[in-house]
Amino acid sequence: MRRLKLSEQVKSHADDAAPSHRKKYPSRISTGSTLLDLAISGGISRGGGLPGGILVEIFGPPSCGKTVLLSEIAGNVQRQGGEIVFYDPEARLNKQYAKMFGLNTEAITYSNPNTVPEVFAPVRTWAPSGQGINGIFADSLAALSTEMEMEDDDKMGMRRAKEFSQELRKTCRILADKNFLMVCSNQVRVNVNAGPYEQKYLTSGGMGIPFYASLRLRCSNPQKIPRDVTMPSGKVVKRIVGVETTIDVFKSSIWKPFYSTVVPIIFDYGIDDIRTNLQFVKVHTKAKVFSIRGEKLSNSLEHACRIVETSKLESDLRIATIDLWEDIEAKFTQERKPKHG
Repeated sequence: MRRLKLSEQVKSHADDAAPSHRKKYPSRISTGSTLLDLAISGGISRGGGLPGGILVEIFGPPSCGKTVLLSEIAGNVQRQGGEIVFYDPEARLNKQYAKMFGLNTEAITYSNPNTVPEVFAPVRTWAPSGQGINGIFADSLAALSTEMEMEDDDKMGMRRAKEFSQELRKTCRILADKNFLMVCSNQVRVNVNAGPYEQKYLTSGGMGIPFYASLRLRCSNPQKIPRDVTMPSGKVVKRIVGVETTIDVFKSSIWKPFYSTVVPIIFDYGIDDIRTNLQFVKVHTKAKVFSIRGEKLSNSLEHACRIVETSKLESDLRIATIDLWEDIEAKFTQERKPKHG
């Protein structure tokens, strides 16, 4: 299959090159989704992504892709030379399944902590030898307990929230000083005391986590991805092969908040970035077929994905997606005079 000929301008683009008018930041970690990376920090670093030195909370209801997203980020930390500590309080990480999402579970420090201090206290003394950004991952915070609770002394269940606040006060500056990236997943709970204008759902562990997290990503509204297969007998068999989940930048101290993107997750593959980028380019260029820079691929999304993989066009597609996203973002730039004191 022939390699598509893209313009010399596209080929000369460095994937991580930052425009001269932007501040250059340290290396960033990809979430596995180009559009989510851009939503997180695309305006201050070309291609966006997660910087080191911060706490990230990924929260949402069950079966919306929190663990997959967390595993994808952990895998990308490994690929950039960083070390991984993976806390699994729920003791249900499927290591074989996580490998499909890019996480090498044989090269991580893995444990099943019971209490809040068991997650945060070791971070303050951790001295990894990995190059680049090193990562601490916890899936999920909702499963953590306290010593008092395990001994049945915490009748009202209030100690856990206090311990989260205490540990985070001690830990957040360590993350920044040592350039650690800490990513935690969390479950949502119904806020029974919510008024008509308040949040209907809250995360577990009190308000310490939302307060200290520099970035909060909300996963919601998972939609099933169906697929039909026609058997030799002519019978059509239907299966659900994945979900499309909406991920909102719910809070951000990195760049602008409230960006949103839909991320497809295929059960035996992980985040399908090729699928998302092809759809994004097609929709926003009003193309009749899936294409890259006007070079036609296919009318079928599945076929177009295979062409991209076979022809090794992933990088070209990603660059085209970033360029198009930046063109759209430029339309919203407000030209204002600088403020004077």
